[in-house]
Amino acid sequence: MDLRSANRRIRDALAQLEREVATGRAPATDYEITIRRDGTWTYRDSPIERPEIVKLFASVLHRTTDGRHWLVTPVERTVVHVEDAAFVGVELKSDGAGGGQRLAVRTNVDAWVPIDVAHPLRMEEQPDGSAVPYIETDEGLDVRLARSIFYELVELAEPDDTGRLGIWSDGIFFPIGSDDDEADE
Repeated sequence: MDLRSANRRIRDALAQLEREVATGRAPATDYEITIRRDGTWTYRDSPIERPEIVKLFASVLHRTTDGRHWLVTPVERTVVHVEDAAFVGVELKSDGAGGGQRLAVRTNVDAWVPIDVAHPLRMEEQPDGSAVPYIETDEGLDVRLARSIFYELVELAEPDDTGRLGIWSDGIFFPIGSDDDEADE
């Protein structure tokens, strides 16, 4: 089977899964694979130690419209339990400055994701009241940015015309403060 044929079969399998999810008939095969908050992949609570296996699994990871995560191949699919986000952003690359700056984040599976209109930076409030930054991959999977990356973003932050603190990437301003912070000003 060539790569194009395999990709088509995976797309077909994912489309079938989405139809089953929409009708409430999605099979719930569960091999007890979990992605922990820190980005560690586990099988039956044991870490998957080989990065090559994690990258292979990540390449067939999908999120359905009901929010569940699945490993989808042409012949099999299984639920993946995700504690927070599918991936963790572990490195920030910056090119340029101000409105011309372009930022990209490397995930824990070595994929680079730009921060741009298709992959916007968003801040999500956590139960403890803190805000955590996320972006999305092309496949619609969340990437939680590690605290060190957030600190790098803070170093790059500047106020916009209204005084909101944020970062520029690909000509777009992304606020990094919460709405409460803006109300306090």
